Amino acid sequence: MQFPDIPLEDEPETFVSFYFEDVEFELPNQQGLVEWLLAVAAEEGKPVYELSYIFCSDEYLRQINIEHLDHDYYTDVITFPYTEGVVHGDIFISSDRVADNAATHAVSFLEELFRVMVHGVLHLSGYGDKTPVQQQMMRAKEDLYLKKLPQP
Repeated sequence: MQFPDIPLEDEPETFVSFYFEDVEFELPNQQGLVEWLLAVAAEEGKPVYELSYIFCSDEYLRQINIEHLDHDYYTDVITFPYTEGVVHGDIFISSDRVADNAATHAVSFLEELFRVMVHGVLHLSGYGDKTPVQQQMMRAKEDLYLKKLPQP
């Protein structure tokens, strides 16, 4: 049996998707972000299977926190890993928390957003942040990769 030749698409599949649930904001240079996130995973030695970012409000993420993790509080990011050893998961990010954290730390909304985005990739790459030592390692990795972020 011979299979027909299927023409290749002009654009390769990225495996990284961005969704907006109940919020709207401009996510600049999405292709540059995708390339950066894939490079982070590659540097961590983790292939990307599928990575979905879901941007939402505080209330939306709090409800996910309650329903799936039994935590009744606001948070900036929740990561759901699906396959061990690869970057495969959903990363929910509250843009409300990101804005508040940016103001608290005197950084721009986008800088804090990118920090939380790479934080999720690091979780999917096997890093935790429950202990002070893990938190210190996570912050150092975030700082390292933020320096490698291409400018829009």
